[in-house]
Amino acid sequence: MNAEKVVFSFIVVLALTLNFGFFVGEMEDPMHHNIYELFATIFVNFLATGLKLGDRTQIGAVLLSTSLVANLQLIAAASVWGYVEHISGAGLTPGNTSIIVSLTGGALIANVISVVMLVSETLMSRR
Repeated sequence: MNAEKVVFSFIVVLALTLNFGFFVGEMEDPMHHNIYELFATIFVNFLATGLKLGDRTQIGAVLLSTSLVANLQLIAAASVWGYVEHISGAGLTPGNTSIIVSLTGGALIANVISVVMLVSETLMSRR
């Protein structure tokens, strides 16, 4: 068993599960979405992006692009959260919370695509 591939797969799947954990809950209820979980998701997604940088294959390029999309969506969600809490003073209203959760939903889709591609690449390399 290749330890590097195990760590890579672990980080990619962890990024997906953390993202899913933040996304799940009532969309407009701020109590269902923890800021620390969002930042853990951002950190692990950046870690996954860093691990994907070294792959020079076509599938590696697509995996990297899905990671970049997820990072962009998550940074946008954190920026909205920071803006509504600290700059606008509006706080986490149901409308603001739904914007944040929607952005993390986009990152969730990108992470699902990444994991599906990772699993399909693994299955194809077995043959």
